[in-house]
Amino acid sequence: MSQPSISIVILDIEGTTTPISFVADVLFPYARNKLKSHLEQQWGTEELNGDIDALRKLGLDDTAAGHKDAVLIPESSATNKNEVIDAVCQSVYNQMNVDRKTTALKQLQGHIWDAGYKSGELKGVVYDDVLRAFNTWRDNKVPTYIYSSGSILGQKLLFGYSDKGDLLPYLSGHFDTTIGLKVEEQSYTRILSEISKAHAGIQAGQVLFVTDNPLEAIAADKVGIRVLVAVRPGNKELPSDLKFDTVDTFDKIHSTFSYA
Repeated sequence: MSQPSISIVILDIEGTTTPISFVADVLFPYARNKLKSHLEQQWGTEELNGDIDALRKLGLDDTAAGHKDAVLIPESSATNKNEVIDAVCQSVYNQMNVDRKTTALKQLQGHIWDAGYKSGELKGVVYDDVLRAFNTWRDNKVPTYIYSSGSILGQKLLFGYSDKGDLLPYLSGHFDTTIGLKVEEQSYTRILSEISKAHAGIQAGQVLFVTDNPLEAIAADKVGIRVLVAVRPGNKELPSDLKFDTVDTFDKIHSTFSYA
């Protein structure tokens, strides 16, 4: 039997290209520990104002929806800097405590990590087999995209300042929660639409999505995208009734699919 052919690859990050432990034990604590000093140092900048506005809107939306951990962030003025900073910190801490993946949170986290990567305090961690796969896909002219809950900035920092060097030249594009949540079917429909702008005529069955999350796999499968579920050290145990094939190294992808 001939191997199914794929023309485009989309990759998750946490638990797929990168150990969960790097995100949970390095990136998240860094963002939490640097949050207040980041707010103090960037106070009044256009970038931070945008981050605070996004969190403020989220607080209003959460309040309207009856979210129990909603935090209302006051409008900034010349006299309430500390009040605003305290409210922003509370909003971020509340979200991180329950691993919310809001765009507002991920946007601010990305800006905090930006300084860490550029100073050398942070270096992205990528599995060895990922780099080998990147080379294989590049050699076979298979465009590779990233779809992560982390902001596009955060994605580019991780791969641009990785322990394998600058991997951004291997990547054709990035998607984050601004295109939709990763467990929602319509997000993958939107991604296919965006990809088709650069690759006319691409069909869902020519696209492979690799993720560690079965719910994301189900959502992608519903629109016809081919799916593999990544099994990496530290990942959550997969359900016994999982209907998708799994891979514990990207090296095995090349024996499962051909490239066209």
